[in-house]
Amino acid sequence: MARIAGVDIPNDKRVVIALTYIYGIGKSTSEKVLEETKIDENIRVKDLSEEQMNAIRKAIDKIKVE
Repeated sequence: MARIAGVDIPNDKRVVIALTYIYGIGKSTSEKVLEETKIDENIRVKDLSEEQMNAIRKAIDKIKVE
């Protein structure tokens, strides 16, 4: 499992859905993060590169979450 903002997100889910496992991030916020980082929302978490994961982490750090 990938870990973002202190939360383990499931590898087998689409990234747009997996990000909603983080408290404070809903589907619309998840879509905005992916649009900002230019990552396809249909990609699975297990298929993300380390570079993409870091971009998502940085974008989520800007948002106030748990």
